Amino acid sequence: MWELRTVPTELRERYLAEGWWTDLTFAGFMERQITSAPDLTFRVWSETRPHVGTIGELYERSARLAGSLDRLGVGPGDRIVYQIPNWLEAGVAICAAFRLGAVAVPIVPFYGAREVEFILRQSEATALITVDRFGHVDHVENLLTFRDRCPALEHVVVVESGTPGATLPGALAFDDLCAGAPFTGTPDIDPDAPAMVGYTSGTTAEPKGVIHSHRTLLFEVVQLDALAPDARPVLNASPMAHMTGMLASFLLGLLRHHPIHLADAWNPDRACDILLAEGISGGVGATIFLTSLMDSPKFTPAHAALIGNAGLGGAPVPAAVAERAEALGITVFRSYGSTEQPSITGSHTYDPREWRNHTDGRPMLGVELRMVDVEDDDREVGAGEPGQIFSRGPDLCLGYTDPTLTARAFDADGWYRTGDVGVLDENGCLTITDRISDIIIRGGANISAAEIEEVLMTMPVVAECAVVAAPDGRTGEHATAVVRVRPGEAAPDLAAVQAHLEAGGLPKQKWVEDLRIVDDFPRTPAGKIRKFVIRDELRAEGR
Repeated sequence: MWELRTVPTELRERYLAEGWWTDLTFAGFMERQITSAPDLTFRVWSETRPHVGTIGELYERSARLAGSLDRLGVGPGDRIVYQIPNWLEAGVAICAAFRLGAVAVPIVPFYGAREVEFILRQSEATALITVDRFGHVDHVENLLTFRDRCPALEHVVVVESGTPGATLPGALAFDDLCAGAPFTGTPDIDPDAPAMVGYTSGTTAEPKGVIHSHRTLLFEVVQLDALAPDARPVLNASPMAHMTGMLASFLLGLLRHHPIHLADAWNPDRACDILLAEGISGGVGATIFLTSLMDSPKFTPAHAALIGNAGLGGAPVPAAVAERAEALGITVFRSYGSTEQPSITGSHTYDPREWRNHTDGRPMLGVELRMVDVEDDDREVGAGEPGQIFSRGPDLCLGYTDPTLTARAFDADGWYRTGDVGVLDENGCLTITDRISDIIIRGGANISAAEIEEVLMTMPVVAECAVVAAPDGRTGEHATAVVRVRPGEAAPDLAAVQAHLEAGGLPKQKWVEDLRIVDDFPRTPAGKIRKFVIRDELRAEGR
């Protein structure tokens, strides 16, 4: 149903010849990895829905869910949207979708009605698997407001959390579907076909649907394993409904045959207890996971020894954080990527400390980079000169659900315009210095500046605004709103702005955390706001 980019023949042949692309599908990967280690621990650390079991039990349950979905008519190529926290049911839903050859479409738990409706409509999802309530969000109540505007949605499956709330007419109970006869079919699945669509915020006010095939994502799992092949099992709180969580929290554990430990909410004090009790690692992924552990009053040298090394990525990694961790005996290695291409560059545990702590590493296996002038795509820049980053490799996605975005981001030679600016040094190490694409990466989650601006501009006192990323020692970045107020109006305070964003339907994770009032903005000769100047000023303040 999507207009996907064409991978150049020369690249395709190279990826196959090198063994970077194989004919393995996720159905085959799950079968191979799980049946060869069925007693592998699968544990959910949760205050409300804890679980202790094995990956084999999860897989058997997924066969029953897949069987019920198959009998409902859900099959290869159908889109199954799921919005479930890091619970047992999330793993079951993932495995069931892949067993059927369906396209998994994960949605992070904090997305509200606005985003969920958009994703259901644009993906033309056949089935939605959701939880009735999680945290302060009543997902069923939200669904009631737009269910009739999603004509392709035939089946809604609800995981009942035990919290009383609204009921959805015609919804199916997750547990009932998992009690049916197991799926025994062997669907013919093309490894080049879409396997997953990851929705991420970007330069538009609506989420972008990023399409990955079995080949691109399975190669990415191998990429992650290469960064730290000797790592311990990890306590992960990155949601499996996000690219980093799906890959690092679940699929990488299956590849390594590691016990899988998930948390549905991140509590660093509790995490410290779990690390010691289970003898596992933690603090990987977005910067906030490591910094919050180190800030915990329960953190001791024993925790640092258990962590050993920490791979940080998915959000900016301040060098000061890496140096602080190193002083505690934790080897930090950084990586850079995106939902479109998850592992573009990275450093390894054995690389020099300067590379690991102060750069985003070198191109990963199979990845190529081009550094071109920010204002002239035809001029490549040399070492030490800032340039916009173009990349390509075996883990690069197939394109977007929106064909106009695909045409804009990819060229005929297979290069992807990342929207980031960086510098390559004489060692081939890349350092990200700025962002052309208009996103804020807070704690590993992409937040669209355009989406916030769209809501903020409906505030009567706001004449003009710019939302930009500001450095944050805890979350990597946070959203700062720079506002010009209408003449004669009183400037709002941060609380008023946040209340307006909440009323506009934005979840708390997307609220601005800093407010600046200005008389005017730095501008281009054409009058456009020069956001990079604002970002530079905010970075200078944080030094």
